[in-house]
Amino acid sequence: MLRWLRGFVLPTAACQDDNEEDLFNYEILFRDLDRNGDGVVDITELQEGLKNWTSTFGLQSEKDILKAGDTNADSKLDFEEFVKYLTDHEKKMRLAFKSLDTNNDGVIETSEIIAALKSLGVHVSEAQAQSILQSMDTDGTMTIDWDEWRYYFLLHPATSIDEIAGFWKHSTMVDIGENMAIPHEFTEQEKRSGGWWRLLVAGGVASAAARTCTAPFDRLKVMMQVHSLKSGRMRLIGGIEQMVEEGGIRSFWRGNGVNVFKIAPETAIKIGTYEQYKKWLSFDGAKIGIIERFVSGSLAGVTAQTCIYPMDVIKTRLAVGTTGQYSGIIDCGKKLLRQEGVRAFSKGYLPNVLGIIPYAGIDFTVYELLKNYWIEHYAGNSVDPGIMISLGCSMFSHITGQIASFPMNLLRTRMQAQALKEKETTMIRLIQDIYNKDGKKGFFRGLTPSIMKVLPAVIIGSVVYEEVKRHFGLT
Repeated sequence: MLRWLRGFVLPTAACQDDNEEDLFNYEILFRDLDRNGDGVVDITELQEGLKNWTSTFGLQSEKDILKAGDTNADSKLDFEEFVKYLTDHEKKMRLAFKSLDTNNDGVIETSEIIAALKSLGVHVSEAQAQSILQSMDTDGTMTIDWDEWRYYFLLHPATSIDEIAGFWKHSTMVDIGENMAIPHEFTEQEKRSGGWWRLLVAGGVASAAARTCTAPFDRLKVMMQVHSLKSGRMRLIGGIEQMVEEGGIRSFWRGNGVNVFKIAPETAIKIGTYEQYKKWLSFDGAKIGIIERFVSGSLAGVTAQTCIYPMDVIKTRLAVGTTGQYSGIIDCGKKLLRQEGVRAFSKGYLPNVLGIIPYAGIDFTVYELLKNYWIEHYAGNSVDPGIMISLGCSMFSHITGQIASFPMNLLRTRMQAQALKEKETTMIRLIQDIYNKDGKKGFFRGLTPSIMKVLPAVIIGSVVYEEVKRHFGLT
């Protein structure tokens, strides 16, 4: 029935602007969705009806439609609510259509799809843009007129090309404890509805869970980075045995408290400064492109790292400290200040900042390459990669960025761990010492546990994030 409506609704809508004609078409559609004829459409009927609709590039569309149209909160849509939803939705679709039709000729062409996606940070080839266009083109003209656009989005809550591009924006709310190139970008709807703070809380809880569950890997990495220079090469199993002998199982989580505590300020600073940097880098109200997002994300990362860096030093000192050396975060901070002065909280800052650039650059580039490969070979008529492909691309790009920046990460940790009783060394001298003792491999001590934590961290963080979002009613 819905497929038959495709040939019925569009011609009448194209030929007549009469409200009664639109109402008649909406009534036909409503009756088809109302399978049991009780005068209302519930979530099950809406879900079944959408299976016959062709524009299915999103998940849980029926929940979004019901949430937007159910004005009396009875979890059903009566005909009046259904008509109001479609009428309001059509206005948004009209604005979206006009924003894409840059030459005002009444149709959307391949070049306009390419330009729209490019302005949103997604680069596609002409063939890929044609594939997207063909999914909406019903008359074979290789252009999209208003009726085709209207039909494609009629029973889908998306109202613009932004949401298609949003599938491929390389951003996340879950921070597993490493440098993140590009923070999450909140949509205008999230900002207006107040959903942004719920997403922040969900991301914070998920990040804390991911960091806590993988804390043993993180501490093992730090131990291997620091102690391999003092007492010979520390192996993976040897490091675990040393931690157990020195402080028991609880010592695996030493330093995790401050690692979790710094999530809130780091995320707030990163997202706030990211939005500000984007404004500074956009000229004449132009949309932010891929380069501007990358630069803004890198600068936001540097700013956030600068502000919370003292906590990072405390985390390292707690991780390499012995049982009983520090009673907690505050005690560690007081002893560092008293024994080594304020300068102790900036040790390793230079290699830390220098490590952000290669990490962000490699992470971003690899993600883009994997994304384009998927679109080129497997996309078909959709640019939605799905959750598994997105996680896989993010995980692989994260690992490659981590490998590229790991030497700087190691230098930072070594310099942070330097105590007053040791002879303080410069970054250049430390590089020479590591190379003379272990060669090139010495710059990658601790890389194995660092990579081992990525998969469980991403999985745990994603699962917790979705669960918290569900608890907040965001899914």
